[in-house]
Amino acid sequence: MRPVWSGAISFGLVTIPIKVFPATESHSISFRQIHTADGGRIRYRKVCERDGEELAQEEIGRGYETATGTLVPVTDADLDAMPLPTAKAIEIVTFVPTESIDPIQIGASYYLAAEGVAAKPYELLRRALQRSSKVAVAKFAWHNRERLGLLRVLDDVIVLHAMLWPDEIRSTDQVPVPDVNVSDEEVDAAVALAETLTGLDMSQMRDEYRAALEEAIAAKATGERPPAPEPTEPASAQVVDLMAMLEKSVQDAKATRGEPATVHPMPAKKTAAKKTAAKKTSTASTKKAPAKTVAKKTASKRKPSRSA
Repeated sequence: MRPVWSGAISFGLVTIPIKVFPATESHSISFRQIHTADGGRIRYRKVCERDGEELAQEEIGRGYETATGTLVPVTDADLDAMPLPTAKAIEIVTFVPTESIDPIQIGASYYLAAEGVAAKPYELLRRALQRSSKVAVAKFAWHNRERLGLLRVLDDVIVLHAMLWPDEIRSTDQVPVPDVNVSDEEVDAAVALAETLTGLDMSQMRDEYRAALEEAIAAKATGERPPAPEPTEPASAQVVDLMAMLEKSVQDAKATRGEPATVHPMPAKKTAAKKTAAKKTSTASTKKAPAKTVAKKTASKRKPSRSA
C-alpha cells in the first residue's frame, strides 16, 4: 500500500511525522465510452482554445475564473507560499465526545502510520485518544484547500476522517416533512420489525449488483447471453394496510433467517367492530320479524273454524 501524503500531526508542541494511507478501496466497475457503430474507444484531447494546439500535461497549469470571465493563474509556488500552519501538518485543535460528531459530516477515511523516532509520540497520542474516550478534531490542507478532520483509534491505528465544514451541511428545513398521523400500534409493529432485523453480520454483506454485472460482462465476453433477471413484482401505488405489511415483513425476515414464523393476530379496528355488531343486530331483528307476522296470520285463520 502506497502513501498518498506525507506530513506531520501537530499535537500542542509535539510534532509527529506520519504517512497517510487510504483506508478504503473502490470495487466499482468502470466503463469506457465507445462508438456504438464500430465499438471504437472515444478519446479526449486537451486542446488550447486560443491556438487549437493539443497540450502535454506539463504544459497545463491552473487558473481561477472570476465573475467577469477573467482567468487568474495560480501556480504551485503560490499555493506553497500560503501562510497556513496546516499546509504541512494535521493540526489538532480540540477534543470532543464521539457522539457529538454528526455522521453526515464524515467523508473519506485514511490510516496514519509513523516510523522511527515518530513511533513514541504516535503511541502517546494513540493512548491518549483511547484513555480519554474522545476524538480529536483537526485541520489540514490537502488538494488545494484547507479541510476539517477527525482523528480516532481503530484497533492499534490512528484513523483520519476527512470532514465537511459546518457551513457545507444543508439545513433540514429545506426538506418537506409529511404531516401524517401514525398510531402507537403501527409504531410498535415497526419496532418489532426493527428488532427482527437486528444482529446482521455486516461482514457478510456483499454488493449483489456488482456481482450480477460482473457475471453479465463475463457472459458477453465469451459470446454467451447474459443470465435473465428474476421477475420482480412492480411497486404498487395503491394505499396498503400498513399493519398487515409490517406483520408480513416480520414473518419474511424470520423465514429468511430460518427462525420459526409466529403469526400474531392483528388488532381489530374498533370502528369496524361496532359496525359489524350493529349489522348483526339489524340482521337478527329482520329475521325474527317475519316469524311474528306468520304467527299472527295463522291465528287469524284459525278463529273462523272455531266459531263454525
